[in-house]
This record gives sequence, structure tokens and C-alpha cells, in this order.
Amino acid sequence: MFIASGAVLVVELLGLRLVAPYVGLTLETTTAIIGAVLAGIAAGAAIGGRAADRVDPRLLLPVLLAAGGALAVGTVPLVRLLGPALRGGGDLAGLVIAVTALLPAAAVLSAVTPAVAKLQLHDLDATGSVVGRLSAWATAGALAGTFATGFVIVPLLATDIALYALGGALLLLALVLGRGGAPWSGSVIGLAIAAIVLGGAAVAVGVPCDAETSYHCTRVERDPQRPSGRTLYLENLKHSYVDLDDPERLEFDYVRWIGDAIDGAAPPGEPLDGVFLGGAGFTLPRYLLATRPGSVARVLEVDGELVDFARERLGLRTGADLRVRVGDARVTLAGEPRSSADVLVGDAFSARTVPWHLATVEFAREIRRVLRPGGVYALNVIDQPPLKLLRAEAATLLEAFGDVALVAAEDGGEGLGGGNFVLLASETTLPPDVFSRSPGARTLGREAVERLAAGADPLRDLDAPTDQLISR
Repeated sequence: MFIASGAVLVVELLGLRLVAPYVGLTLETTTAIIGAVLAGIAAGAAIGGRAADRVDPRLLLPVLLAAGGALAVGTVPLVRLLGPALRGGGDLAGLVIAVTALLPAAAVLSAVTPAVAKLQLHDLDATGSVVGRLSAWATAGALAGTFATGFVIVPLLATDIALYALGGALLLLALVLGRGGAPWSGSVIGLAIAAIVLGGAAVAVGVPCDAETSYHCTRVERDPQRPSGRTLYLENLKHSYVDLDDPERLEFDYVRWIGDAIDGAAPPGEPLDGVFLGGAGFTLPRYLLATRPGSVARVLEVDGELVDFARERLGLRTGADLRVRVGDARVTLAGEPRSSADVLVGDAFSARTVPWHLATVEFAREIRRVLRPGGVYALNVIDQPPLKLLRAEAATLLEAFGDVALVAAEDGGEGLGGGNFVLLASETTLPPDVFSRSPGARTLGREAVERLAAGADPLRDLDAPTDQLISR
């Protein structure tokens, strides 16, 4: 029971990492996976109890463990087959993948509990003690599986390898438990063969990543039009474009808009101190150093393995002028000195998920603390009509800063379309030179931003439903 319950939690947590490259790691995705696994636990407990009343648990347990091992291995090819087919399907796609790939393994492994209970219950006078002891062992196993996955398995093993190892361990346990019972041997051998076939299928389907970091499925693609160009994908979304030979080249529109803000924050050539929330390909920190020699860039990045990946694949070089501090930006920004930055760039949001604790009034005030008087905050926001997230974030910055502007794509109409937006904020009046001069961009001043934010509630630490506001 300890091992089976722990295995369920390992499958659940690794399932999050398997599914994220296809549907994103949103609150809804996490909810769907937890819900699917809980449904599997409930179904397994009910079905396992009925089975234990009809089949000798000594014969049933090895088959359940072997089947659970095979299904744990099978989650890898199932997700990799379903993921590309359902990509773009939103929250429903995440639920379908979770139910199809994760629920069966959770159900079979959870059927172990009533089978063990059947073996342990001999005296009705001791029912409470037996049930309590078994519940404690199962919960302890779940805790062990949770902590082992987060602190040991994920840092040491790729997700697919971890699930193969888990499946193999369960199959081995099945063989040990049933070593004296011939009736089940054919079933266990068949399930072992099935696990090998499923593992081979996963290999045939292929891995969607060049590397798995602590938080992301990462890969790099070369630009066929430019030998030195590299595009960084996190999950299946473009996050950065890096030109290995020309750090001043900014490929994405919104990055150029932020580059314009950096250019206009001080007279040309004057060194700046910049703080960047989110590293990814480190395009903008390198741009700052290339365009303003003598500047210092401090990058706060939650994913240390992504930093290593950028060093290996994207030519990142850190040193006295480009420093990286690994940790959650809400925590690490608190360690930045007051009035120590001329520009602060927020680029930790994606098209699928927004770290809500980096989007609130309280965090914006912390940003204002780090900025020098007249310093500029540039925040990348990705949203689609009706732009609920953008409007809420505009209201948030209006409450925290004295002046706020918005840079958006020029669409030829009065309204705003979807895609990337850059909010600019300052404690004082924004310098006019920070507004984008790039072709195809337009800037809305404070009055227009106030009209955009009218009726929207600022996001606060106690009320920041960013995953529900974002339109994908």
C-alpha cells in the first residue's frame, strides 16, 4: 500500500510535466490532472474492493501491481500521441489527456488498498485499528511519492525515464509478491511484455524536448534564413529569439518595443542598471549590454536548469555585467536594493499562464521600490479579446504608478486586437523617448490606458485570478 499509493502521486506529478508541453501549465490543467487522478483513486477503491471479495487478494495483488506498472509506462506514449492531436484544444484538451492517460494507472494502483485491507481484517473488534493503520501507511506512501518526485526524481531523471523506472519497480514488486503462486504468472509476464511494448512505442513517438528543466520542456530551433539565429521554445511556445552573432538584433515585435523603452530611458550610450524578471533566452539583457557598454543587467530567473541550457545552446555568458539570481522573482526581487534600477523588465508571462503573484498591486509596489526616481517598468502581457487580463493589469499599474502607457500593434482600427502588449509605467511622467518608434506599433498614453482599464478591478494578492482572466 505504501508503494502503490506513492506511485499514484509520482504518476500525478510527472503527468503534469508530460501534459504541459501540449496544453500549458495553467490552473485549469493542474485541476484537470488532480481531478482525473482523484477520480481514478475513487474508482480503484470501489472496483478493487469488489474484486477483493471475489478473488483471493494474494493472487490479485501481483496482477494489480503489474498492471499499474504497465499503465505507468503507458502514460508516456499516450500523452505523446494525444498531445499533438489535441494541441490548441484548451482546458478540455487537458482534461481529455489526463483522463485517458493518468486515470487508468491511478485506478489500478488504488485497487491495491482494499485488497490489502481484505488480507488484514481478521477480527471485527480490531477493525478500527486495522483501517487506521492501513490509511496511515497509504498516506505516508503518498507523502513519500510527493516529496520524492519534487526533490529527487525530477532533478535527477527525465520524466519518461522516471516513469519507465517506476513501472519496472512495480513489475519487480509483483514478481516478488507472487513468487509462489503460479496462477497469476502468465498475467504478470503478459503485463511485463505490454510495458516493454509501450516503452518502445514512446521511444518511437519521440521526445518533444531537447531538455527537460525543472519547469519547462525546452528546445531550440535554428533559423533557416539566418545561420546565427536561434528560437527558444518553452513547451511548444516561442519564448525567445537569439542571434548568436548580433545581440542587438530583436526579432519579435514586443521585444523591439521593450528595446525602444530601454533606448529611451536615458541619453544614448549612457550606462543603465537593468533588472529583468525572467531570463529565457536572455535576449534583452544582452541587448542592454551591447547597446550601452558599461551597463549592468541583473536577471531573476526561477529555473536554474534553463540558465544552464541557455549557456550550452544559446551562447549565454554571465559575469560582472550580467548576473543571474535563481529563484522566484517575488522572493528574489525583495533582495534587490532600493532605487537600484533604471529599467525593470517583466517578461515572465506567457500566452497560456501568468504567475499571478507577479501581477498584483503589492508586487508592482515592490517594483517601484527597486526603480530609481524616473525609472521605467516595461511589462509584457499576452492576451486576446476581450482583453480582461490586459485591462486588469493596466488597472493594477495605474494604482501603483504615477504614469502608465501601453504599446500595442497597429491594426488600423480604433480598438485593440490580440497578441503581445507592453505596459510602460513610472513613478513620474514617462519620458517620451521610451515610447516605441518601431514600424507597426502605436502607443496609448495615460488617458487612453485609464479608459481601457475602466471597470476592471486591480489585481491583489488576495484576489488575482489571472488564469481565469487570460483569453487564449
